[in-house]
This record gives sequence, C-alpha cells and structure tokens, in this order.
Amino acid sequence: MSSDVAAPAAPTAATETPPSILSPAYRATTVGMVALVSLHAFEALAVAAAMPTVAHDLDGLRLYALAFGGTLATSVIGMTLAGRWSDQQGPARPLWLGLACFIAGLLLAGLAQHMPVLVLGRLLQGLGAGAISVALYVLVGRTYPEAMRPRVFAAFSAGWVVPSLIGPAISGLIVQHVGWRWVFLAVPVLAIPAALLLRPALRHVRALDTAPAPTTQVVRWAVGASFGALLLYVGGQQVGWQAAALLVPAVLLLAVCSWRLLPAGTLRLRHGLPSVIALRGIAASAFFGCEAFLPLLLQRERGLTPLLAGVALSLGALGWFGGSWFQGHQRHGWERRQLLHVGALLMCGGIIATSLALQPGVPLWCALAGWTLTGLGMGLIYPSLSLLTLSLSPPAQQGANTSALQLSEALAVATTLAVSGSLFALLLTADVMLGYLLIFAIMLLLAAASVVVARRV
Repeated sequence: MSSDVAAPAAPTAATETPPSILSPAYRATTVGMVALVSLHAFEALAVAAAMPTVAHDLDGLRLYALAFGGTLATSVIGMTLAGRWSDQQGPARPLWLGLACFIAGLLLAGLAQHMPVLVLGRLLQGLGAGAISVALYVLVGRTYPEAMRPRVFAAFSAGWVVPSLIGPAISGLIVQHVGWRWVFLAVPVLAIPAALLLRPALRHVRALDTAPAPTTQVVRWAVGASFGALLLYVGGQQVGWQAAALLVPAVLLLAVCSWRLLPAGTLRLRHGLPSVIALRGIAASAFFGCEAFLPLLLQRERGLTPLLAGVALSLGALGWFGGSWFQGHQRHGWERRQLLHVGALLMCGGIIATSLALQPGVPLWCALAGWTLTGLGMGLIYPSLSLLTLSLSPPAQQGANTSALQLSEALAVATTLAVSGSLFALLLTADVMLGYLLIFAIMLLLAAASVVVARRV
C-alpha cells in the first residue's frame, strides 16, 4: 500500500499495538463521527418505515418514489463537491455545509404541509448526507494513523447495526404515538452536538493548496449523474414502454457521467485503485439487490409477518458487523486482498443459500443462515475497500477518490435496483417464481464478478 498518506506519528502494527480509537486523543472525534453515522442510518431506516403514513397524510402517493430516489440522486452532487473541497480546503467546510443542508432538509420535511415541499426537503437531505459521508472519510484519513483505521471503519459499521435493529421499530412507535413529523424533527437535536465534537479535530486538519478546486465541468457531470440516478429510480417504478422510455436514457446518461466522474480505468477494471472503486459498486449492488427483494419473498411466499421479515434482515446486519469487526481486529496477518477475496466468496455462497428460500421444502433457517453469511462477506469487503482507497491515495486526492468510491456504490446500486425491479415487475403477473430466480441470478453474477475483481486489487 502507498506510504504517502499523511498521518500523525504512531507505532507500527508490527511492533506495538496502536492506541485505542477511544483513547483521550481520539475519543471525541470517534464518538462524534460514529454518532453522525448512526443518526444518518437511523434517519434513513426510520423514514423508510414512516413514509407510507407520510404519503397518506400529505396525499402524495404519486411522489412516493421521488421522495426516496431524490436523496440518492442529490447525494451524488454532495459527494462530488465534498470530495474536491476536502482535498483543497480540508473536510471542515464540506462537513459544515453538508450538515446545514441535512438539517435544513430535515426541518423542511418535518414541517411540510404538502408532498412537494417534503420532496424538496428530501433533496436537501441527500445533498447534505453525501457531503457529510465523504468529509468523514477524509477526516479519518487525515486524523488517524493507518494502523487505527480498520477499527474506525469497524465502528462505523457498528453505527449502522443498532439503527438497523431498532430503527424501524422506534420509527413505528414515534409515528403511532407522537406523529410522523418527529421522525424528521428529532434528528437535528442530536446531530448538532455530535458534529460539535469534531471541531477540535477539524481545526487541526491542514488544507492542501495543491489539490484542484471543483470546476464548472465537474459540477455539470455531477448534476447529470444526479439527474440520471433520479430518472433511473423513477423508471424502476414503471412498467412496459414507460419504464423503457426512462431507463434507457437514464442508463446512457449515467454511463457518460460516470466515465467523467470516476478515476480513469474504473469502468475498465484497471488494476489497483480503479478496481477498488469498481468493486465497491459491484459488491454493494449484489448485497442491496438481495436485501431489497428478500422481505417480499419471506412475507409473500413463505408467510412471515413483517416483524419476522425485519428480524431476518437484521441477521444480515449482524453478519456485516461481525465481518467488519473481524477485519479490524484480526491477528492472522491477512492482507486486504485476501479479505476481499474471502468476502466475495462468502457472498456467493450466502446468496445461493438465501435463494433456497424459494423452495417450500427447504427449512427457512437455511436461507437465514445464508443471508447472515452474505452480510459477513460484505462486512469483510466494505471497510477494506474504504481503507485501501485512503491508503492508495495521496493526501491531495483522498477526497476525490473517497467521493468516487461512494459514487460508484450509489450509481451502481441505483442501476441494479432499477433494472432488476423492472424485470421483476415484468414477470410478476406471468411467473413470480421466475422473477425471484432472475433477481437472485443477477445478484449471484455480481457477487461472482466481485471474486474476479478482488484479484485485480
């Protein structure tokens, strides 16, 4: 791995144990970052659970898909701009601007009296969330020694696990007893104190004047990719010629914009950093593609209640955390490439086992074990790619490459869900079991591609 990453002096992992991420020098920064990650996760999961009630109260079912897709689309712009700004001026400016957009979007959505206003709030949320996520990654790269970063990203994964387990249930209680508006309005109360914990660390991160500033052309490509992602998400909710009329231009627009925004060689799977960034999109598409259809399969075909189907998804989150914890604490000397390869193989086996839920005679525990295994593989892959991106990037390019890593995931997942959703909708009335098989086949192919791409890292 590259040795030109700027980091505070620290003992090497080979001779001494690195300090804890909760040691006095790092405690406030770690707690603040993990709190922001957890709040973002809770907001995303809670809003998903509350959105049916929101759409009913605001008479906005026609804008239901846009309320979800808008955040993904505008996050592309936030990621791109935050990456360039973080490289040139440090992560403080994009983090504070992102936090301002995120909070403004939450307040706008929480106080909305009409669905278009709520959608506008969701667009602001996505813009801010994209900027915050990139700024936090750059802060990790500029603040923590390389030996400590695996544990930081393991803590980020833990920050997603708890909201995954309790977020939807808490959201349901809030909607039922307090009102859906507080799903949005409660988050800023906690987000601001969490962000303030980062002020000392942000003040000590130096700016790199050698990094290029965001250009008008970069902004245009980011807006184009955002619009393409939005079209893709909306098109995935349509059927027939209407879906094709939206999906085809959306895919073409995304392909052109991705070619311009991602590092050279990413779409051609060039060895090294381009393959790291490509693998993030491929592996994430395989995992989240399965996650999108698994609850439907468990409820509709296997008769599980929504609660039990949610518990089944939580097993994947627990597996993810287990894999992430292992990569951050393993003492076997495994290289990152080995962890990526093992993780991709685990995902292949896990998806195959999960797909057995299609057979009524197969015990359900077998499929649930498969989904846990899939999460375990993703837990090995996801933080390893984040670490490799920081390690293979000079300080002046950490922001741009981190934004590219997250752009790869956002664009690839949006494409996969839109295309697979359209295919499933096409087969829903003809042969629903064939539709499920097609979905799992696509995700298995993506997981198998992850095995191949992992070797190119």
